[in-house]
Amino acid sequence: MDYSFCGNSGLQLPKISLGMWYNFGGIDDFANVKKMICHAFDKGITHFDLANNYGPPPGSAELNFGKVLSENLKNHRDDMIISSKAGNLMSPGPYGNGGSRKVMMASIDQSLKRTGLEYFDIFYSHKYDPQTPIEETMQVLIDIVKQGKALYIGISKYPVDKAEEAYKILREQHVPCLVYQDKYNMLQRQPEEKHFELNKKYGVGFVAFSPLAQGLLTDKYLNGIPENSRAAYKHGYLKIEDVTVEIVDKAKKLNSIAEKRGQSLAEMSLAWILNHKEVTSVIVGVSSVNQLDTNLGVLKNSTFTEEELCEIEKLIRK
Repeated sequence: MDYSFCGNSGLQLPKISLGMWYNFGGIDDFANVKKMICHAFDKGITHFDLANNYGPPPGSAELNFGKVLSENLKNHRDDMIISSKAGNLMSPGPYGNGGSRKVMMASIDQSLKRTGLEYFDIFYSHKYDPQTPIEETMQVLIDIVKQGKALYIGISKYPVDKAEEAYKILREQHVPCLVYQDKYNMLQRQPEEKHFELNKKYGVGFVAFSPLAQGLLTDKYLNGIPENSRAAYKHGYLKIEDVTVEIVDKAKKLNSIAEKRGQSLAEMSLAWILNHKEVTSVIVGVSSVNQLDTNLGVLKNSTFTEEELCEIEKLIRK
């Protein structure tokens, strides 16, 4: 495994991190959950990315991770970077969503209890909440660090102007933002527009999630929609209508480039992200140990020729 320093900090993150948005919850096979987490750690993945509402049902991914940690990896806590988040919808009612002090402080306490941890290495504001003053959300993150409930602070999915405001507030209080997390892949490139430059200005690392566009940048949908795919799940974010003719055609052409490189489309898609110096780590979501190993194959070939990059750029810019 290769590691990179996160922003201007002394903290190193693995190039590949394990995300537990799906396939690690209460509806999933716990034996498989345990295998994936332990195998990831054995392969050098030290960063495990959670959130209070990951499951389904919400909270169950943290419960399962805590169980694996206590039963199998307890002696390796200091060799792991464990992150969680609050701010997205967790539960019904006025206190299950948003960035208020009430929600954020209660959420981290609940997440610590579910995981059995004394602290998180990184704790995020999961999204910008326009209903809460940004000063309030940032102050609770500052207090979370000062109370020892987290070592570092991150934010996720913030508009660029609000991200800069957050960075300024955190820096002034001597609790600088460690990392910004957002969706980034060959089909969704919005962070390139302004966030990369902003992060560089403030010394903030960047962690990419949804690097394979929930499977669209793999060979899974090249010949239709498999029954066990995310697009076929009723509870998933990827819908059948998202698998358009245009995207499938683009994926087929990208797959041809990957084949010439001796890679799968998934491996090339991850390599393309890691080729950007602005990216500290890429979060992968997997459903099996085999899929995890396939994704880790990217580390064997993560460089591109100028000709390959130009060919890819022409395809994904259309």
